Amino acid sequence: MSDAADARPAQATLTPPLTPPSKWSKLGKDKEETPADINIPDNYVAWTLKNQKALPPISWDNWWKELNYISVMVLTITPAISIWGLCTQKLRWETFLFSVFYYYVTGLGITAGYHRLWAHRSYNASKPLQYFLAMAGAGAVEGSIKWWSRGHRAHHRYTDTDLDPYNAHRGLWWSHIGWMLVKPRRKPGVADISDLSKNDVVRWQHRWYIQLILICGFLIPTFVCGLGWGDWMGGYVFAGAGRLCFVHHSTFCVNSLAHWLGEAPFDDKHTPRDHLVTALVTIGEGYHNFHHQFPMDYRNAIKWYQYDPTKWFIWVCQQLGLASHLKVFPDNEVRKGQLTMQLKRLREQQEGLRFAPDSNDLPVISWESYQEQSLKRPLIVIAGFIHDVSDFIDQHPGGPHLITKYIGRDATTAFFGGVYDHSNAAHNLLSMKRVGVLHGGTQHGLDDKAIPPAQRLRVARYSELSSPNNSAWSDGEGLLG
Repeated sequence: MSDAADARPAQATLTPPLTPPSKWSKLGKDKEETPADINIPDNYVAWTLKNQKALPPISWDNWWKELNYISVMVLTITPAISIWGLCTQKLRWETFLFSVFYYYVTGLGITAGYHRLWAHRSYNASKPLQYFLAMAGAGAVEGSIKWWSRGHRAHHRYTDTDLDPYNAHRGLWWSHIGWMLVKPRRKPGVADISDLSKNDVVRWQHRWYIQLILICGFLIPTFVCGLGWGDWMGGYVFAGAGRLCFVHHSTFCVNSLAHWLGEAPFDDKHTPRDHLVTALVTIGEGYHNFHHQFPMDYRNAIKWYQYDPTKWFIWVCQQLGLASHLKVFPDNEVRKGQLTMQLKRLREQQEGLRFAPDSNDLPVISWESYQEQSLKRPLIVIAGFIHDVSDFIDQHPGGPHLITKYIGRDATTAFFGGVYDHSNAAHNLLSMKRVGVLHGGTQHGLDDKAIPPAQRLRVARYSELSSPNNSAWSDGEGLLG
């Protein structure tokens, strides 16, 4: 893959930092070990989008000039070899099984190595495990650890913006493969990889990357199948090229499918989604909404039955003493995220319903005026509210006589258990028939009963909770609505 995405905006062109120079700025000996984002301004994103000139849009006139030919060759030659192999070579069952096994090995090099170990530092790995993951990742032929992690950190920091290398808002095709086939329209946002520049294994892999992709990507599968059961060509075609195609598009689905298919149970601010299908095709990286919310967690799936073989692999490595310090986001905070989204969905349902009229919008009526108006239409007082029950007398389950006998009277005691302890549904329906408030309010001890059950646990926004209620009931007389 091309290292074009590793380019950074020149630091000299940025506005001066507001903070005093840190100890990092005094090092100067090794620029790679100085955090790339140490001196960026507070308004870095807005400033960059405004001042960094993007390449012109791709059109029929210039598309051939804008191709990233190295990526194009890698992503077209291997499928071509695979298709040729399917047409000319017999797929032996031994080669098939080894191809599946090696798919998981090289795939874990990306998911457990490139992604969760180096890009997100979600656990610590011993040197033997690091070398294994570095070689397995090289076998996936997706760039070096350093290049891959730099782009992925930019993706997390600038998700869904033009500084995101594989911005999902540009479409499913773009985020899946398009961003690799053409030159970046603009440089990805700055992301620090100084920690990786200090890592001996990362340095080693970056230095020998070309040799490693040839060895791990093609020679190992070819020699295993050839020496093992004499299938040299099958090993090269199926376990090498064919397996590589599956690994590529499995990883690419994390950038595309995982931002398009599924739900957002933790936060819907950005595009990442959770879905079993994505998890199945990405070796467990499909619970992407969780991952973007808690990127330092070594898990993608938090429930025992969710498919996440990468998590299981890391856990097994810990049991074998090859991995340690597995990071897990506090469960209390994870559940807060889930609760927030549940409340948001409930709020949306709530806003689609009609509730009882606000007491501040109803006229305040004296007892004498209430009795006088009850002679003209069926009005009943319950819990301090006056209700017009004209459309419900004939529908009352207990018979119309139980309503007519309380017209012009206070039926609070009868409604709340004196005659029958009405259900929440009855209380909610009754509240919709409120037309006024009895002067003097409710009787002592009935304040809770004045609130319909559907509104006792009503979801309120912070602004609604903090806003003072300036409305007050009127003391004057009025006509019932």
